[in-house]
Amino acid sequence: MRDIRFEKLKRVISDEKKGFLELEKAYRDLDKASAEDAPLINSQIQVLEKNVKRLNSELKEALSLILFSKPLEKEKKPLKENGLTIPKKEKVNLEETKLKSGGGKVYSKKEVAPIGLEKETIKEIKKKKEEEKRKKENEKKDASYYSKIASQYFSQYSRKLLGKKTFQDLEDNLIKANLNYTPVGYISVIILTTLISIFAAGFIFLFFMFFNLGAALPIITRATDPINLRFLKVFWVLFVVPLGTFFFMYAYPSLEKSSTEQAIDTELPFATINMAAISGSMINPDRIFEIIIETKEYPALSKEFTKMINEINLYGYDLVSAMKDTAKNNASKKLSELLNGLSTDIQSGGDLGKFFNERANSLLFDYKLERERSAKAAETFMDLYISLVIAAPMILMLLLMIMRIANLGMSLSVGTISLLVIMGVVVINIIFMAFLHIKKN
Repeated sequence: MRDIRFEKLKRVISDEKKGFLELEKAYRDLDKASAEDAPLINSQIQVLEKNVKRLNSELKEALSLILFSKPLEKEKKPLKENGLTIPKKEKVNLEETKLKSGGGKVYSKKEVAPIGLEKETIKEIKKKKEEEKRKKENEKKDASYYSKIASQYFSQYSRKLLGKKTFQDLEDNLIKANLNYTPVGYISVIILTTLISIFAAGFIFLFFMFFNLGAALPIITRATDPINLRFLKVFWVLFVVPLGTFFFMYAYPSLEKSSTEQAIDTELPFATINMAAISGSMINPDRIFEIIIETKEYPALSKEFTKMINEINLYGYDLVSAMKDTAKNNASKKLSELLNGLSTDIQSGGDLGKFFNERANSLLFDYKLERERSAKAAETFMDLYISLVIAAPMILMLLLMIMRIANLGMSLSVGTISLLVIMGVVVINIIFMAFLHIKKN
């Protein structure tokens, strides 16, 4: 396991070395520069000198954390039992182990150890994290097992479908949505799920061929209609369920892509402001993206930047090529424009700080306009929701009751009318909740 202190020292020395090389190059450019370019180079030299001074202070701090000497310990005789050497376990004395605070005051580990409610809280937090980790691992295993079975039986047919134009759009959406499926594996999952839904549709069809569902007890009753008439009433289930399953599975990557795009567009203005501040320290551009990933404040952007850094470190891409590839394979048009513009700016030797500041202002302005539009849309949907969920069910129930009392062809019971109204309210609420979830993400 690597020591964090030495890693920090190594990083600071490397950055300081780069700073000195850039400073040396700037002084050489100053000697050859004209009178017009000299002020610009001087300002750059001042920024580099400040950066080197900051790195010097970080170097002193990193060196102070490393102990270069260690007191010799007395040799201890090992215990022996039946001719075998047994290592002696050393007891840690909490009173003798000291910790130094930032203010210089020294505490023992026993003094700062959690007790009572703090100890129980830490245990609960650790337990909750372990349970979440275990749950994610189980879900991943289940998903991979299902995908493995689907690929085992339908991978060859899926490859044939993948060559068609209809499924090429699916592949593009699958990559941009960051779903953990290969295109062949996901098409195999679609086929297997559709086949399962056919059997489910057959079971539902057979059930409704001979039974009815009602609002009053008993809920399930035997059907009394003729078999041919009953068939005409429920045969549509055999087609609607499989087709609905297929189209939902096919459209799911597109929905996830839209959700990912909204998440990236929401995080991008604030991440760009951070990148503008980081670029002022004259560090390597790829290090800017690594810092954004390490902050863990932008989960949607971190996935895209992680893919870009992996292309550099694992596949040997240069930074410009990795940025262009990420711009092509992400869901957000705004992020694509940012990365393409940044790659052009790096190739032309432009000022990264100025570039990020201008883009941050533009993205923040667009973000504010989008928030205003969302607020107005929320007001409209609130009025629509009140009309559909509160006013419409009451009017519908009154209308059905009047028609029943007046014998206008409606022979529904009170329980059936209540069930219809309740189911209508439930369906409308589910639709609104799904819509709000998509808009939020």
